[in-house]
Amino acid sequence: MKHTPVNPALSRHEIISRLGKAVHPSPPDLNKYDQTAVMALFLFNQALPKLLFIQKADVAGYPWRNQMAFPGGHVDETDDSPLETALRELEEELGIVPENVEVIGSMGHFQTINHKDIHAFTGIWNQQGPIRFDPVEIRRVFQIPVPHLADLHREKKYLGQTPPILDLTYPFQDVVIWGVTAKILHHMLDTLMDH
Repeated sequence: MKHTPVNPALSRHEIISRLGKAVHPSPPDLNKYDQTAVMALFLFNQALPKLLFIQKADVAGYPWRNQMAFPGGHVDETDDSPLETALRELEEELGIVPENVEVIGSMGHFQTINHKDIHAFTGIWNQQGPIRFDPVEIRRVFQIPVPHLADLHREKKYLGQTPPILDLTYPFQDVVIWGVTAKILHHMLDTLMDH
């Protein structure tokens, strides 16, 4: 499959620069939402940059059963900041320690229909050490090429548009990224791509 460039030179430097300079969604009234944080991790082990996603476990009764997501979870009282939450959850869920992550920064706030505010962060994993996860919580881990996601973003005419949440989907192999994870991804791709 031939990929449409996300940008003519989507280098590590350009990703950091574009995400750092962009205007990201502001926080809502945090007293009205449960606070959570996620980490969208880039990998640069080959020519194409990739993003790391998890697929939640296939457990009956689990509210996030089989959903695609960025690693993350609830902000604990012991966490000093939402960024600390995102890094802690990354280590707990995948065994990726904070010292192996170059944090790019905040990508803003995204709300779910069940009153959760997700503070999304981006970072780059140096890929030191293996990924380790508990199959009770996580079914699979995906490394999805960013150009594949950008192609979908352009083909579905999402670029510069905000489609209704139920129409916002990014399929990959036998899974689909949807819901608030798709909303975060949409904002990221709109930030990285040339309009």
